[in-house]
Amino acid sequence: MLFHGKTALITGASRGIGRAIAHALARQGMQRILLVARHAQRLEAVADEVRQLGAEAIVLPVDLTDPIQANVVIARAWQHHGPVHLLVNCAGVAYQTPFLQAKLPQVQAEISTNLIGLYTVTRLVARRMAARREGCIVNVSSLMGKVAAPTMATYSATKFAIVGFTQALRSELAPHRVKVVALLPSLTDTDMVKGFDWFRGVQPATPDQVAEAMVRGLRRGQTEILVGWQSHAAMLAQRLAPWLVEPMIQLLAPARAGQPQRRPVRST
Repeated sequence: MLFHGKTALITGASRGIGRAIAHALARQGMQRILLVARHAQRLEAVADEVRQLGAEAIVLPVDLTDPIQANVVIARAWQHHGPVHLLVNCAGVAYQTPFLQAKLPQVQAEISTNLIGLYTVTRLVARRMAARREGCIVNVSSLMGKVAAPTMATYSATKFAIVGFTQALRSELAPHRVKVVALLPSLTDTDMVKGFDWFRGVQPATPDQVAEAMVRGLRRGQTEILVGWQSHAAMLAQRLAPWLVEPMIQLLAPARAGQPQRRPVRST
């Protein structure tokens, strides 16, 4: 994919991976970056950083779980700032809670943001991309969308769903010349994992490493982009010795996995 002179829309752009992706795209010569998240003040700070890197930045505060609000904001953005060539769905929320202690509001929050929000914005943008017969959609899933993790059952379920959604959409939109890609970072050192019990032996990536991997993967035309050697090792193990993966995950699971996470962390 060519980035120079194009327009990107990034959800979850106020922090973490979304913010790092905005920086990376600006450095690649992206002309205009539409920054989407709930918090306008945080978005303004990211917008200033993007402008210093040479790209135009547009702040779009919106709750993507509200379809009506999202529809209005996306339609106006397309009308006022031109077509979107690259959509990066990065907004997400995560709880770390053992399943037997999980509360329904936590489950609903993860599904609402990670799936309904992603579906809403993708539907709005993909239709316009298909009409123009150009575009690329990147759905940020996770290594947990391939290998599920204890204490993260609902989060893993949403990330598995994103992988399946991406695969289906890739086939459907191919005749319209719209590419659909899954980005699969492993544990990443962001606000989302602060306060979490990390899996033993897992070395977290930085948001910048994830963003750089996305840029490389898009340039190479990859449809699934893994981040870091640990992700590649996990996928290789799953292909060659799948019977070993679950026992290994249980061995590496947090020592205090029985302790519920008290608060969610949003990347929206």
